Amino acid sequence: MYINQDPQIQPDKLDEILALRPEGADAPAKKPDDLYNRMKGALVGRFAGCVLGIPVENYSLSAMESIAIDNHMQYPPVDYWTGTNAPDRIHYRVNKRTDYLKQNLDKVPVDDDITYTLLNLLLLEKYGKNYTVDDVGQLWLDILPYACTAEDEALHQLMAGTHAEYAANFNSYVEWIGAAIRADAFGYAEAGNPAAAAKLSYNDAYLSHRKNGIYGEMFCAASVAAAFTAKTPLDAVREGMKQIPKESELYQALEWAFSVEDQVTNYLSARDLVQFKFKGMHPVHTINNMCLIVFALMLGGNDFTKCIGNCVAMGLDNDCTGATVGSIVGACIGFDKIPPHWYENFNDTVATYITGHETFSLEDCVKRFVALNN
Repeated sequence: MYINQDPQIQPDKLDEILALRPEGADAPAKKPDDLYNRMKGALVGRFAGCVLGIPVENYSLSAMESIAIDNHMQYPPVDYWTGTNAPDRIHYRVNKRTDYLKQNLDKVPVDDDITYTLLNLLLLEKYGKNYTVDDVGQLWLDILPYACTAEDEALHQLMAGTHAEYAANFNSYVEWIGAAIRADAFGYAEAGNPAAAAKLSYNDAYLSHRKNGIYGEMFCAASVAAAFTAKTPLDAVREGMKQIPKESELYQALEWAFSVEDQVTNYLSARDLVQFKFKGMHPVHTINNMCLIVFALMLGGNDFTKCIGNCVAMGLDNDCTGATVGSIVGACIGFDKIPPHWYENFNDTVATYITGHETFSLEDCVKRFVALNN
């Protein structure tokens, strides 16, 4: 397994993490122009990228290509899936797989990548930007009914009475992607300030993750925050990298990803590069998936459809990476540059499995995240 256990290179404590960042990590914040449009772009982008990935999450490349051929779809996809090989599958005890197909979309249906974004909106509204690990744990106990992998283990530790600071000490998934998918709310709350966003995300990550799992959330939060003022989505990712330890495996992997840009010619070459570089790594690990995010932005540039389409086509945990890519691109280009077919059937409704908060207004969420920047 591709894990460096040296705590001097890959620490878990925030002050030690910050001390190991590369030069330029504390650059001053920038003020985004047209924050509402960019925030709406980020949220719509996240939801669209996630919904596109859900029907084929963790599918092999050949399986995805076969579904596309069977349904006469362009591939990589340029719109939502119109068919599925698992129509009766239920996602998070709420929505059938067919609810995620283009012809059936009438809202943003349930997924953990969507739920955690809004759970962390509630976290920041309830406890403020000085929230603690204990606050995260208490909110999970109060309104998060179930979870998966690292989050599931942390939640069960909390239910058993384990203090939130130690909930990840008994966790088998501390470097998986679960923390990274929870990052975006912190980037939204610190739009234009990647250093603050990374720090803001830390306590959320620490509840369930360690080492590269923590860095994954800090990297994604910082990249999303940077996207609100970056010229390109790829520039935002370069800024996000500055918020994690330079000698960490995630940073080194991201540097490698940038170094092979000339070899990233399409989604197939991108996936091959990651498969060869990280042979044997679990498909839900943080490191390999973060590299695919970089490759998707290389292939798509400022084109929203190309970015999320290529990201999902690469596979691995592609509803998670699709969501993050959509968020970064949406924040960078703004809502008005996202093609309408990606959001016209959302009907201002977002579904979650948060107890007592099963639906949100998308427009209201945009306004609430904008307010957190004031």
